[in-house]
Amino acid sequence: MTTPLPPHPPAKLPRRGILAGAAAIAGISVATIAAQLGSAPAAHAVGKPSGPNAQGRPLTTPPLIIEGGTIVDPETGDAVEDGVLVLDGGRVSAAGTRDQTRKAVAAVAGRSQVLNASGRWVVPGLVDVHVHANALADARAILQGGATSVRSGSSSFYQDVALAALPEWAPGVSPRMTPAGLFISPDLGDSLLADPDLAPLATLSGGVKETSDLAYLTRVNLQHGAKVIKTRANPRAGLPGQDPRELVYNQEQLSAVVKAANGAGVLCHAYSAEGIDGAVRAGVRSIEHGVFVTESTIAEMARRGTYFTPTMDAITSMATSSDPVLAARGKEYTPILQAAVRAAKDAGVTIVAGTDSFGTDVTPIGTEARLLAEAGLTPLEALQSATVHAARLLGQDDVGRLVRGSLSDVVVVDADPLADVSALERVRVVVAQGAVIRNGL
Repeated sequence: MTTPLPPHPPAKLPRRGILAGAAAIAGISVATIAAQLGSAPAAHAVGKPSGPNAQGRPLTTPPLIIEGGTIVDPETGDAVEDGVLVLDGGRVSAAGTRDQTRKAVAAVAGRSQVLNASGRWVVPGLVDVHVHANALADARAILQGGATSVRSGSSSFYQDVALAALPEWAPGVSPRMTPAGLFISPDLGDSLLADPDLAPLATLSGGVKETSDLAYLTRVNLQHGAKVIKTRANPRAGLPGQDPRELVYNQEQLSAVVKAANGAGVLCHAYSAEGIDGAVRAGVRSIEHGVFVTESTIAEMARRGTYFTPTMDAITSMATSSDPVLAARGKEYTPILQAAVRAAKDAGVTIVAGTDSFGTDVTPIGTEARLLAEAGLTPLEALQSATVHAARLLGQDDVGRLVRGSLSDVVVVDADPLADVSALERVRVVVAQGAVIRNGL
């Protein structure tokens, strides 16, 4: 039996989620404590912070000129040799030949930092559409690998929502984050403590499975600041005790999540043919992993415009696991997933790069691009999977290219990614939100 839930989470700011856990330890009814919290006055910060932008005005970094490198445009595959890139006010003010950028360079003369990228290649900041970042150390590790924009694959206590707020206050501390909030999954575990509004879900004997409860949890996520929603059709492949082909949520349940998301894109962890097909027909925005996707489902993805995030490294790396179950899965799944990538490409499905990195165990996004190329994408297509295609999935038209007006995120690499996309693994410089956070020149 499902616990009756309010139709919408309250519009107030939630208080400390730990209160719900304390109530359970004390033997207090979760329904009672939830009601009490709902009637309690909301906490508000007093005064203003002492930071340099304490008045709430966005910070910008000093101008930056990157000159001498070959500037690559992933949209067209064009490249400008001995190019000049000018960043000012958090945006690209000019990109092109020395003559084309002369006025922009003169406008920031005397107040800009200059980096000499001669003999190297300049690409937009890369986009990783599947990460799990729960701490500042995670964010730093992601940035060091060249991913300056990311989509969260969920967090445990809404850390991704907080990380999303950092770039405005502290450029270069965190990638631009599209947060997902909590994983829409039957067992929330300690994530129940993330918000008092989740306390009623603690009484569900079978976990969060009823369509009304799935919709409620989705709405709580959105109220808490999630911009996308993460759910699942199957268990995890990376846990030997779980069967990744078992069905967790069917099409009806996933449809309830999509409907409650109210236009926010839904990414769905899915492995089995039935699970993937149900998720696609439910209207999810992207399929994550997708090992056993069928040709008919691929055709449906192409028709609907559903994106495909194969998370190649997460799957292929299992083959070297010391656990025999995981090693067997990695060896079995790798060629199947590579074939799925080729079939999706041929059908016109948009493939995007996501590493499924967790914590500080970060796979550089360049490695994922290389693995996609090894599966059958051209170097340009692999580059696009981590730039313009990923940016479109995130709904960000000012990310993924280096043209006037683009956001000031840049990566400098040692070799030509249009000839060999593994060049993206050899990151020399990373500029995030206009701040130089890695400089190996």
